Amino acid sequence: MLTTFDDAYRFVLDQKICTVFGSKNSPHPSLWDNTDLSEQKPKAGGWSPKVMAVWDWKTRIPQTYPEAIFYGKVPGGDAVLMEMQHFRSVHYPCTFQPVIQLDSLAQDVYQAIRLEPAYTGPLRKRVIQRTACTKSQFDTALKKLQVSLNIVRSNDPKLKNDFWLPMREVHLDLVQLHE
Repeated sequence: MLTTFDDAYRFVLDQKICTVFGSKNSPHPSLWDNTDLSEQKPKAGGWSPKVMAVWDWKTRIPQTYPEAIFYGKVPGGDAVLMEMQHFRSVHYPCTFQPVIQLDSLAQDVYQAIRLEPAYTGPLRKRVIQRTACTKSQFDTALKKLQVSLNIVRSNDPKLKNDFWLPMREVHLDLVQLHE
């Protein structure tokens, strides 16, 4: 069972792909289900040690080891950590879908990110103002772009929230290989 950052990192490497918080429909193991920390919330309030650890690991592992671990979403929408060689040789070739094959809102969101990478909040505001979509529609389009491997979250540790970049800005060689 996982109790430390290093345990979680080795778990991702060993499993090749794991979900962050788990999903009943996922064939993949999860960090959550394999973490042996207390789920009890502190009396003063806040998150349990288990929630705090898993949330930290899902962000910090790919930031610390960007050449070894990929963070993204898989079909079905589950957030995952993936060993980079598995991502490059198996997941990306099987899962990538060109943005042109996605719906028009997803294409609009992609173009907004391509022209000006951004944090989720300001990006959502810009897209909603321009397209008159709802928050839910925006969130669905953003998820489609992650699942289809057209965008990726920045691994820059200075950025504290989700900051979105086109996949080609982070993994240009991989994108070019499959164009």
